[in-house]
Amino acid sequence: MNPLQSSSCPPIQAFSVVFQKAVERASPDESLKERVLNLIDSITFSVFQYTTRGLFECDKLTYTAQVTFQILLMNNEINVVELDFLLRYPAQPGVTSPVEFLSNHSWGGIKSLSSMEEFRNLDRDIEGSAKRWKKFVESECPEKEKFPQEWKSKSALQRLCMLRAIRPDRMTYAVRDFVEEKLGSKYVVGRSLDFATSFEESGPATPMFFILSPGVDPLKDVEKQGKKLGYTFNNKNFHNVSLGQGQEVVAEQALDMAAKEGHWVILQNIHLVAKWLSSLEKKLEQHSEGSHEEFRVFISAEPAPSPDGHIIPQGILENSIKITNEPPTGMHANLHKALDNFNQDTLEMCARENEFKSILFALCYFHAVVAERRKFGPQGWNRSYPFNTGDLTISVNVLYNYLEANSKVPYDDLRYLFGEIMYGGHITDDWDRRLCKTYLEEFIKPEMLEGELFLAPGFPLPGNMDYNGYHQYIDDALPAESPYLYGLHPNAEIGFLTQTSEKLFRTVLEMQPRDTNAGEGGGATREEKVKALLDEILEKLTDEFNILELMAKVEERTPYIVVAFQECERMNILTSEIKRSLKELDLGLKGELTMTSDMENLQNALFLDTVPESWTRRAYPSMAGLAGWFADLLSRIKELETWTGDFVLPSVVWLAGFFNPQSFLTAIMQSMARKNEWPLDKMTLQCDVTKRNREDLSSPPREGAYVHGLFMEGARWDMQTGMMMDARLKDLTPAMPVIFIKAIPADKQDTRSVYPCPVYKTRQRGPTYVWTFNLKTKENPSKWVLAGVALLLQI
Repeated sequence: MNPLQSSSCPPIQAFSVVFQKAVERASPDESLKERVLNLIDSITFSVFQYTTRGLFECDKLTYTAQVTFQILLMNNEINVVELDFLLRYPAQPGVTSPVEFLSNHSWGGIKSLSSMEEFRNLDRDIEGSAKRWKKFVESECPEKEKFPQEWKSKSALQRLCMLRAIRPDRMTYAVRDFVEEKLGSKYVVGRSLDFATSFEESGPATPMFFILSPGVDPLKDVEKQGKKLGYTFNNKNFHNVSLGQGQEVVAEQALDMAAKEGHWVILQNIHLVAKWLSSLEKKLEQHSEGSHEEFRVFISAEPAPSPDGHIIPQGILENSIKITNEPPTGMHANLHKALDNFNQDTLEMCARENEFKSILFALCYFHAVVAERRKFGPQGWNRSYPFNTGDLTISVNVLYNYLEANSKVPYDDLRYLFGEIMYGGHITDDWDRRLCKTYLEEFIKPEMLEGELFLAPGFPLPGNMDYNGYHQYIDDALPAESPYLYGLHPNAEIGFLTQTSEKLFRTVLEMQPRDTNAGEGGGATREEKVKALLDEILEKLTDEFNILELMAKVEERTPYIVVAFQECERMNILTSEIKRSLKELDLGLKGELTMTSDMENLQNALFLDTVPESWTRRAYPSMAGLAGWFADLLSRIKELETWTGDFVLPSVVWLAGFFNPQSFLTAIMQSMARKNEWPLDKMTLQCDVTKRNREDLSSPPREGAYVHGLFMEGARWDMQTGMMMDARLKDLTPAMPVIFIKAIPADKQDTRSVYPCPVYKTRQRGPTYVWTFNLKTKENPSKWVLAGVALLLQI
């Protein structure tokens, strides 16, 4: 949630102001019942508006959904069990989808739903009428379509539950429609309140607090409103104090005078003066009573980067009207915004007009792409970077200087300066550096002056135009917003939308009231659910590996056997912590031990289907919920038990099953190095993607290893041609065939027609990097770089 918001609902003092105004606004009515309904409607909507105004766009739907669900629960209009399914999505693990248009994960959700009375036979119907369901599932906006058969007559919440299983990427739109259906369209209208409306609610005791976003200046709105009412800097009744340069005394004097005379004061960037904020809080409180009634205070601050960085006193936040201003989204708005940093004079300042204009426009496109690509999460960038307009304007200055000083356009130098220094100065990840460099190689090259360069499919680099002409060209020629504009596959959007909806439901689930006895109509109580899960985990966990016994079985500690021991040791550390913490919680639930905060955190995690923090610390990276994570843990233990049974390398190794996959890949190199007496630092791994699946292989290769369990994101592997290919729509992470990995001398590797593909443990990418596999490709590798193609060990 918004890092400046002290809570999701207004505190008493501010609430009473909102409440009073809402009562005045409510429509009168002769009938008492109607009048009460009007009051409830007006108060609900006023509090809703007051709160959403201070939330960032990405959090508004979370808050709106929470409000809607709570109102419906209070009125007994929805079933607790169905809401619980929607928020948790307890998909049955380990099932295989019988229909090609639904993934195994979707089918797991359908099976869970089918076990509930209201959804009996849903799985049977989908199999029996596959054609009709396929058409529904594959429609562009399934949330607007009618469900097949009698399922169309289900309640709005039941339809949401089914949609959550079959089209998770459409859930943010579906929830918005649900809110509109239940509370009315005024709760989902996207347009933010205009400043004048919010201003009406301000007063001497109610400052207006702007939460800043990069590239947005709220001062313009305040100045415009001031002009209308006669408050301007020229009239000396509007004072602007920018904090951070020892201006605190000036700010205090301005506030004292303004409170007396009825002036306006804007205090900018108060987050830069942490020590002075308690004095500001006292000053505002002092002037909240007995001041001139026209006195107004406007405040601006940047949000804290993390919850523990909150420095704005609660009193200031509670009494203010909080307003967020966010920069526009999408390539269209961002490209216009990039171009807005320049004007006709800029375009005319360079003697080499053609080259200057072409590269300037390409830089604007590059700037818009790198900034907006962040929305695709780790597939966009491994880490999020604060690219800003300063990077763009300095790059254009550098461009001007270089063109004026050289007779030939120094493309290599320019790309180096933009990609390694201006923009690259922010970048901390090698793969992100490669991405940035690749964009510049595609956008800034000699072909740009021959009219043959496309910045995106269907969007050629424009020729020589004037400033307004370029803006017009963006309006006329830029294709509609899509991942193609960034060099990404449309699946990237599906993945991004799916993860957005996962986050929405996870947050709403965590916000549900924590009444331990909420068992009425909702099945088991919180404590019963936790106890059942705790017993199940303890029952299924096997004993720890007896390392001494295992060591006695082996004669020679080969590199592979060393890896096996390391894995067993790490597994023991994890499983013993799981048992210890669960047994402790069990005693706490029985009342035999005092509940500690650690035990409460563990209980909450079990209830919310998240992996407890003390387990995560000792485990491998994973993005799964607790149920999926535990099923995966049991598979890993089983794999280790098989391997340590006879210490013969499995015919096909599950690479994802290791705590440390790097150690296994290194062991392949060590084994070959020992065998051939090669120096380890002169070796590399060669990856040959086979045409086989795991079941087709019954023994390990003579050297190296067969590995399985990898998935490709951003593209797919084509078995027929043995090459990388464009992904199929909606198939986000297709499985790879078995890969044969062996070690070879580094100077023998073939680097022609290959894409160096990073391998990561999870979709989070970044810190979960494992290795680089060279994969065969007919296409230019730059295509796969821009598409963010990677191999993942878990999905």
